[in-house]
Amino acid sequence: MQESLTTPSHILDMGIDNPFSEILREKGHEVLNTKGEDLDVDQSSLKEQSYDVLTGFEILEHVLNPLTILKAVKCDHMFLSVPLKIWFDNAYRSKTDLWDRHYHEFEDWQFDWLLEKAGWKIIRKEKWNSLDPLKLGFRPILRKMTPRYYIVEARRVS
Repeated sequence: MQESLTTPSHILDMGIDNPFSEILREKGHEVLNTKGEDLDVDQSSLKEQSYDVLTGFEILEHVLNPLTILKAVKCDHMFLSVPLKIWFDNAYRSKTDLWDRHYHEFEDWQFDWLLEKAGWKIIRKEKWNSLDPLKLGFRPILRKMTPRYYIVEARRVS
């Protein structure tokens, strides 16, 4: 990400202020965050703020309609990551936390198509595994061999 950004960039990070926001600030970027609002219902922070780059790390799986969010973005450059659907496990769902639910867990090709439909072209993409060396068992072994996360850098084409 660092090699793709000019300093200083004005970044809107979807999600509340977090440690990554602080890392970006330390690198000389101006970072604004959304305030935890339901982006399915309230996209004003995406439409009204001024920013060059949008970041969203493990956010879009928590919304019902990521297409409207991707179309509402008011910049031409973004970095997004999502959890991937894995064949041996069900989608994540919290029975107690209303905000911590996954409406989507994508396959990489699905997320690529979503971005394309929303008017974005993927510049770079990468997958990685969830590594927890302390967990033992069949599923943790499969998780070490199966990519769990997908990140893309994209630019607007339309």
